[in-house]
Amino acid sequence: MFNLFKKVVESELYSPVKGKMIPLSEVNDPVFSEKMMGDGCAFVFDGDTIYAPCKGEIILIANTRHAIGIKAENGAEILIHIGLDTVNLNGKGFEVLVKEHDKVKAHDPLVRLDRAFMKENKVDLTMPMVITSSDYVIELDEYGDKEVSSRVLKVKKK
Repeated sequence: MFNLFKKVVESELYSPVKGKMIPLSEVNDPVFSEKMMGDGCAFVFDGDTIYAPCKGEIILIANTRHAIGIKAENGAEILIHIGLDTVNLNGKGFEVLVKEHDKVKAHDPLVRLDRAFMKENKVDLTMPMVITSSDYVIELDEYGDKEVSSRVLKVKKK
């Protein structure tokens, strides 16, 4: 009648940045391009803010601030890895705007970058977003230019 206890089976993920969505195979890091961490997509972007791709809970903030984990409403775990080899920055250039266990909605700001610092240090900011839960499948939307409001994939339990 009210669907209060309806289980969320499928979650839609939106672009965490304004930019170009590319296949994981184009990421210059075999951990992502060979899908060792999971399946998903990546983004090339010019902005300085990374947004939540869906409604969920923050379950991980890397102590080096370069990666955020989110558990979607349907239980799928999502990793947003900001740039390549950014772990080596030891948190410099990242301002995290959330805390672990925070509840977020799609499009809530998560992290702000110091773009000048990243450029000065020649950081590759290609940003993989992968589903790390192996018991979920994804359905990707078309690659190409995306707004933060653009849906990029659907994820559901196998």
